[in-house]
Amino acid sequence: MSAPPTALQLLRSVFGYAAFRGQQQAIIEQITGGGDALVLMPTGGGKSLCYQLPALLRGGCAVVVSPLIALMQDQVDALRELGVAAACLNSSMDTVSQAQVEQRFRQGELKLLYVAPERLLGERCLAMLAQGELALFAIDEAHCVSQWGHDFRPEYRQLTILHERFPAVPRVALTATADAATRREIIERLALDDAPQFVASFDRPNIRYRVVDKAHARQQLIDFLAAHRGEAGIVYCLSRRKVEETAQGLVAVGISALPYHAGMDAATRAANQRRFLREDGVVMVATIAFGMGIDKPDVRFVAHLDLPKSIEGYYQETGRAGRDGLPAEAWLCHGLGDSVALQQFISQSDASEERKRAERAMLDALLGYVEATTCRRQRLLAHFGEVLAEPCGNCDNCLDPQPTWDASVAAQKALSCAYRTGQRFGAGHLIAVLRGEANARVQALGHDQLGVFGVGGELDALQWRGVFRQLIALGLLAPAADGFGALQLTAASRAVLRGEQAVHLRRTPDRATRGRKRRQSADQRSGGSLEISAAEAPLWDALRAERARLAREQGVPSYVIFHDATLLAMLRARPRTLAAMATIHGVGERKLERYGAAFLALLA
Repeated sequence: MSAPPTALQLLRSVFGYAAFRGQQQAIIEQITGGGDALVLMPTGGGKSLCYQLPALLRGGCAVVVSPLIALMQDQVDALRELGVAAACLNSSMDTVSQAQVEQRFRQGELKLLYVAPERLLGERCLAMLAQGELALFAIDEAHCVSQWGHDFRPEYRQLTILHERFPAVPRVALTATADAATRREIIERLALDDAPQFVASFDRPNIRYRVVDKAHARQQLIDFLAAHRGEAGIVYCLSRRKVEETAQGLVAVGISALPYHAGMDAATRAANQRRFLREDGVVMVATIAFGMGIDKPDVRFVAHLDLPKSIEGYYQETGRAGRDGLPAEAWLCHGLGDSVALQQFISQSDASEERKRAERAMLDALLGYVEATTCRRQRLLAHFGEVLAEPCGNCDNCLDPQPTWDASVAAQKALSCAYRTGQRFGAGHLIAVLRGEANARVQALGHDQLGVFGVGGELDALQWRGVFRQLIALGLLAPAADGFGALQLTAASRAVLRGEQAVHLRRTPDRATRGRKRRQSADQRSGGSLEISAAEAPLWDALRAERARLAREQGVPSYVIFHDATLLAMLRARPRTLAAMATIHGVGERKLERYGAAFLALLA
C-alpha cells in the first residue's frame, strides 16, 4: 500500500504550485496535526491553501464559514475544477439541492463544505455536522467578530459554539485585516487563547499606491482608467447616487462599467456581481457593500473617488487588487470636502462617545496617510505595527517626491480668517475672503472690511483648499458638529497663531503646473498594468480568448480556468509539450489533462 501524499505533493499535483510561500507550510502542519491557529495574511497571500490542503490531508470534511453567499459557488467551482469534492449550503439553493448536499456530507463524499454563519448556527446544520466526520473548521474573514471594525457581523460572535459542540475538531481563523486590538478581540470572541498566531507581512509590494488632490474627480478617474483599458477594476464611491452617476459616466465614454450598492434590488446586484466575476475587463462602481471575499485574482486596480472611513477599510479594499501577484494600482482621489463630510458624519451619529472616539482615531490615521509626504507604504504598514526599513519605491511619494514648504504664515492667515469671520463658515467662503474676492456674500457680511481680506492672493483657490485640508488633517481646524461645514479652531491652533509652532505642508502645484502634470500622467503607462509588448499582444489576446471560451463552456469565471499569472507564464515560457506545460505555475494535473492540449495548440 502506497504512502499517502504529502502536503508538498498535493500542492504540486492539485494546485500546480512548486513551493509554499511564507508561513503556509507551518500553518498547514499545525492544522493537519489537529491544532488550532489564527492566521493573518494579506489578500492574495494564499490564505485559502492554509485550510484547503489540511482538508485534503485529514480525514473527513472541512467546514468553511464564509460571510457572503454570493461568492461561495465560485469558490466551490474553482475547487471542482481542481478535482476536489466541494459544495456549499446557502439560502439561494432549493430544498432538493440542499438535501443532496447534506446527504453527500453524511456519506463522507465531500472534502470541503462552505456555509454562511447564519445557517451554521441553526440547529438543523449543527445536527447534520454531528452526523458526519469533520476534518476542521475554517472561519474566514475572522475580523467580522470586531464590533469596532468596518465589517462587523454579530453572528461571528456566536461561533464559539463550534468549539463547545466539537472540541476535538481543529479550528483556524483567517483574516487579511486586523490590527493588534482586532487580533485580541478575535482570540477572545472565538476562544482561541491557546492557538498559535501566524502573522505574515501586511505588505503587498505589487500594488502601487497613489493619492491625487481632487479637482475634477470624474475626469481624473477617466484619465486614470485610460491606462487600464480592457482591465478589470473596482471604483469605490461613498454614496449610492454617486455610484449610479459614475457608472453611467464611464459607460458614456466607452468603459464597460456596472453599478453595485445596497439600494439596488438583490437580483440586479447579483447579476452585476456575476458579470464582474465572470467577464474580462469589467469595472465595478460600488459602495463598500461590494467586495468582501472577492476571489477575482486579476483585478488590476482599485480606485476611490471618496475618502474611505478608516485605514483598515482602505487596506482591505485596495487589497482586492492584484491578488495574482502581478502589478496592480490603488488610486485615491481626495478633497477637502471628503475630510469635512466624514468628520461631520461621526459627530452627528447616534453612536456612543466611545464609538465616536474610535472612529475619529481611525479617520485621523487615514488622513495622516493621504496627506503624507513620505513613503505611503511605510505609513500604511506602520499602522499595523510593521516596520518597512526602506522606502518602497512603488508609491507616488517615492516615484515623484512631493515638495514641502514652510506654510506657517499661510496657516496663520487661514486660522486668523476662520477666527475673524466668527468660526461660522466653510473653506469656500474663507478662501474667497483670503483671496480678496468681493462677491455678494462677502460684501453683505462685511467681510471685505476685515484685516484678513485679500491677504492670501499669493495662492490660487485650489492651493488654499490644499492648505485647509492639511490643517484639518493636522488637527489645527475641525468641522463644526452642526453639519453646515463651518471650520473652527482647535486647542492646537493657539501655538501656530502665536508663532510658537512651525507648519510644513505638502505643496499643491499652481494651475499651470497642474495642467502639465495631468498631460504627463495621461501619457504615462500606469503601474498596475501587465506591460504586454506589441509583439506579445496577439498571442496574449488568443490565450485570453481561449480561456474565456473554456470558461463559458464550463459556466465558471475565466480565472477558474487559469489566472492571468499562469497565462503570462505560458506567454513568456512558450512550452511546447505537456511535460513542459506541467511546470508552469498554476497548472495542476487536472487542468493539464483538461486544458493543456488546447493551450499548447496556440503556443505552437
